[in-house]
Amino acid sequence: MKAIAYRQTGPAAEVLQLVDLPVPEPGPGEVRVRVRWSGVNPSDVKSRAGLRTKTLAFPQIVPHSDGAGEIDAVGPGVPSARVGQSVWLWNGAWQRAHGTAAQAVVLPAAQAVPLPEGVPGEAAACLGIPALTALHAVLMDGGVAGKRVLVAGGAGAVGHYAVQFARQLGAAQVVATVSSEAKAQLARAGGADATIDYKREDLVARAMALTAKSGFDRVVEVDAAANLASDLNLLAPGGDVVIYGSGAAEIALPFFAAIVRNATLRCFIVYNLAGADRERAIATLTPMLARGALQHNIAERLPLADCARAHEIVESGRAIGNVVLRID
Repeated sequence: MKAIAYRQTGPAAEVLQLVDLPVPEPGPGEVRVRVRWSGVNPSDVKSRAGLRTKTLAFPQIVPHSDGAGEIDAVGPGVPSARVGQSVWLWNGAWQRAHGTAAQAVVLPAAQAVPLPEGVPGEAAACLGIPALTALHAVLMDGGVAGKRVLVAGGAGAVGHYAVQFARQLGAAQVVATVSSEAKAQLARAGGADATIDYKREDLVARAMALTAKSGFDRVVEVDAAANLASDLNLLAPGGDVVIYGSGAAEIALPFFAAIVRNATLRCFIVYNLAGADRERAIATLTPMLARGALQHNIAERLPLADCARAHEIVESGRAIGNVVLRID
């Protein structure tokens, strides 16, 4: 089978290679998925670039954790009725050598989630990381029903889903930060009541005006290193900042701003969700998918052979939405 693999970290064009690999066979409790679409996420790019570590966990890595396709074989203990089922995948490359950037992948059966009819495969390849990250950020610790919510980067891969989930799960107010009018239109189309252009407006002043000086009950944050100080200044008393990303590994805590608001900081990575949290998120997501309630913003669709280009697009930060690979 065709796959993309790398044997060392470095620039995408230098280390990502199109290779031939044996078709994997599912073991006990596993399924084999004929991959149709592979999602490319910032974490995939960072791992390949060696930003966290330059030492590979495996001699060769097939990247990407997100994907979509059909089950074409099952291992012992998995019902044969699952053969032919359309599925979306999560944690394909998490602590594993073989991710979804291949014509086939073998995974534990639970990591291949049935896909409701009518959901495009390229959208399904964006669910494992972008959608579940956004949904857990909205659902955690009591959810957002009746709350004022600010989504940082409301036109981004995660942020666009977070805006939609907050709106559909009962938030009293949903506001998104953006950096252009085009992104503002996207966030509003997803359900944002208002947007704040952080490049052209005073973020805190605009937030206070939008909330009648009350502040936000929850901030969903993509980059704690850049935004935590301002997040705390626009937070309502007793509010929380839910953090799923940061541009730096270590950041200073604006302690006084946090303590005077009785603020709570909640940090998580979607790869390590507790089983109950993931089950709750999937159970919430599935009916939304089934009734076509979500917008899926695909910025680029590229063939498998152009994987390096896909990584470069994600790495540049210019993509407005998700980048996926089409696997023929």
